[in-house]
Amino acid sequence: MSLRSLLFLLVFGVLAAFVLVNWGALNAPTTLSLAFAQVQAPLGIVMLGFVVAVTVLFLAYIVYLQMSGLLETRRHGKELQTQRTLADQAEASRFTELRGFLDGEFARLGQRQAELDAALRARLDTLERQLKLDIEQQGNSLSAFVGELGERIDRIERGGS
Repeated sequence: MSLRSLLFLLVFGVLAAFVLVNWGALNAPTTLSLAFAQVQAPLGIVMLGFVVAVTVLFLAYIVYLQMSGLLETRRHGKELQTQRTLADQAEASRFTELRGFLDGEFARLGQRQAELDAALRARLDTLERQLKLDIEQQGNSLSAFVGELGERIDRIERGGS
């Protein structure tokens, strides 16, 4: 039980005890003026009735405030949930957009890598052919020099013998 409820019960209990102890005095008839007429009624009971009526009005006002607060909290909760859903959808949309962008970038990088690989292979093939041609030419030149040297040696041997 909350402190507020305990305080309310304590005050209500003290009031009930006061009414029971002083019931005779509260129930004594008195002449009461209503501004346009006079009536015979017990003043204590009339005042007690006013206290009860004001208490009921305050309790009804408190219940009204509590219900208004609960309804407002519920409305804010629904709005918060709606905003959270919108934020989640926007975030999912951003993730989808980012994924599409990254897929496009990876595809572009893959294509660029393939182009670079093809260019490198073509360049290597060209260099390999050029190297083979150079080696073949060097081999032919070397063979020609060896052949020419062989002829000189043969001439020297023939001429010297």
